[in-house]
Amino acid sequence: MTNTKPTPQLLSAHSFEIAVRVGVLLVAVCIAPAAFAQSVCLPSPRLLTTMPMGGQTGSEIEVTISGDSIDDASELVFSHTGITAKPKLDDAGKVVPKQYIVTIAADCPAGIHEARVMTPLGLSSSRVFSVDTVAEVVQTEPSTSPEKALPIAINSIVNATMPVRGVNHYQFEAKKEQRVIVDCAARGIDSKLNAVVIIADAEGRDLLVERRGDLLDFVAPEDGQYIVKVHELTFSGGAEHFYRLAIRELPNGEQPVRIAGTDAVNAFSWPPVGLVPNAATAEVEPNNAKTVDAISQVQTITLPCDIAGTFFPAADIDVFEFTAKKGETWWIEVASERLGLPTDPTMLVQRVVENADDSAAVSLIDVIELADIPSPVKVSGNNYAYDGPPYNAGTSDILGKLEIPEDGRYRVQLLDAFGGTRSDIRNRYRMVIRKSEPDFALVAWALHMGLRNGDRNALSKPMSLRPGATMALEVVAFRRDGFDGEIELSMQELPDGVFAQGLKIPAGKSRGIMLVTADEGAPAGWASATFVGQAEIDGKTISRPCRLASMAWPVKDAWSEIPSPRLVGDVAVSVGSAEVAPLTIQPVAEAPIEVVAGESVTIPLTHRRRSEFSGATVAMQTMGVGFESHPKFDLPLNDDHSEVTLDLAKLKTAPGDYWIAFYGSAVAKYSPASLAPDSLAANRLTSEPAKKPSTTDIADIVVSKPIAIRVLPAEKK
Repeated sequence: MTNTKPTPQLLSAHSFEIAVRVGVLLVAVCIAPAAFAQSVCLPSPRLLTTMPMGGQTGSEIEVTISGDSIDDASELVFSHTGITAKPKLDDAGKVVPKQYIVTIAADCPAGIHEARVMTPLGLSSSRVFSVDTVAEVVQTEPSTSPEKALPIAINSIVNATMPVRGVNHYQFEAKKEQRVIVDCAARGIDSKLNAVVIIADAEGRDLLVERRGDLLDFVAPEDGQYIVKVHELTFSGGAEHFYRLAIRELPNGEQPVRIAGTDAVNAFSWPPVGLVPNAATAEVEPNNAKTVDAISQVQTITLPCDIAGTFFPAADIDVFEFTAKKGETWWIEVASERLGLPTDPTMLVQRVVENADDSAAVSLIDVIELADIPSPVKVSGNNYAYDGPPYNAGTSDILGKLEIPEDGRYRVQLLDAFGGTRSDIRNRYRMVIRKSEPDFALVAWALHMGLRNGDRNALSKPMSLRPGATMALEVVAFRRDGFDGEIELSMQELPDGVFAQGLKIPAGKSRGIMLVTADEGAPAGWASATFVGQAEIDGKTISRPCRLASMAWPVKDAWSEIPSPRLVGDVAVSVGSAEVAPLTIQPVAEAPIEVVAGESVTIPLTHRRRSEFSGATVAMQTMGVGFESHPKFDLPLNDDHSEVTLDLAKLKTAPGDYWIAFYGSAVAKYSPASLAPDSLAANRLTSEPAKKPSTTDIADIVVSKPIAIRVLPAEKK
């Protein structure tokens, strides 16, 4: 299969002349309680492990993979073109299953990239693949004692897996006063390992311990051999508990740099567009005045400003002063947690008032206190029943508006809310105080069906489409500096036969929907798509990329496993060849629907079934701003046609242009035998349900294209 990048088939939210392509329906097909009760979804290909998890620039390595529904994988592909792979062949010239020869170009950038496999079901979910510039080895046998310690050269990386209830040992030689950095990458490269790393002497006696996943900065007390021990915090292990252990020499005075890792979901909102990589000003200590008259410990700044500093030492409070005029408005943004740090910035802005007796002492009047930025949408409580996405688009960082009440001096106190328990010079921050620069940032994730039983399996699903199916993405906007305009969503550079339509984010709102649809005749293939939002700001059309978020692992029981969401490095969209969607529903009308405000509109639908369903109806909901308060309605599963009536008087939908779609959940009977090579062609030739379907019930989400509705003012009736 090839990476196809066809001419975009994008629909604009206002391009009603091409509305012949619009359709309706999101059907979530849910599993019945049975032997497969933890497999809620039609099968999705998921790449779970690669060994090794990365390699050196300019090298060729053997990579072995594992995963779900990837047995017939044809390609191993990467998000960067500098990494390529071909199947490994045995001595007889036959392909060795799940083994590849990976070539990393000499100019491939160091850092993390996304690895996936192409399967008959489409492109798999991704797994981090790291690239570095130092030599690498793969550990093939456990090193469970100091006597069995694996020798490692300084300035090298070992790729390994943690055995259950095991401790791996490594040995390196160092000279007296030689500075050695030991870094174990695990959670940052999608591993389930919570690493404990220990540096010991040659006899195995502990010298330095790190239990929080941080690196170890070690200076050898004398010439000799040293042992590095690695184990899981709770001594669990297995193939999913992999890691990359780097041992590097570092000159004194230099700050260590960690092995690159994935970004948390909330990192999508930093940095603001146009912000230079390095701050123009640095925090200057001492600037930690704790009393109103400690003037000498206040750092004077001029607005606007861009300042880099640290929450160090413990309980550090950084204090800045500036002058401002009454009526001025400034926006203050602080990033620290979004830099990947365990910090919680808190700020107090006060007006400095000179005392009437002309004494040196001053009074401070509180103006505003700034703390966390809440998530734009409700975040899941990780409860038994699904109550929202476990993706937190909010942050403990700061963004707020400062309105100057009087001419004079103002004092900013910035601290880490829990900094009294932390003393790490690497806990840095970036503070930007600026005039209003309205803007926005976007993040999206697969819309999850409202399943119970703690299942979050669908949260890790890739954008691998069955022909005739549509995938829904929930899109969240982070609005900056007072921007409240509407945002149009679009996706381009999609595979042949695939198009996308966004239900725009309305003015003042934070949530939209992107629907990605594969035509019934779409050929198998994949592409790296572009996903953007556009808005009018100060008379200019502004385009911003939309990042994707996903779970690092399928979560089959949210009560027994804490979800691990992260940002994905690209937007990969694919179409499989094994089977088509079990159900597609489309509107009868080939043109946008017009209705007068306050009246009712009936939408006829046609059904195309390719499977049998349990139950006669499915309860449907409505997606789309202006229509989401429409009550649930029953859609007949076994009929070829149906209709839904929307009462705009009850909905109180204002005149304007809208896109809507419907979604719900139903139980489909699915047969694994449909993965046979000829099943797709057979299913495309008939609308009849598959013969002799399995009684196994598997869940899936099928979304149709949205319907365009134009609501006219009542006077135009």
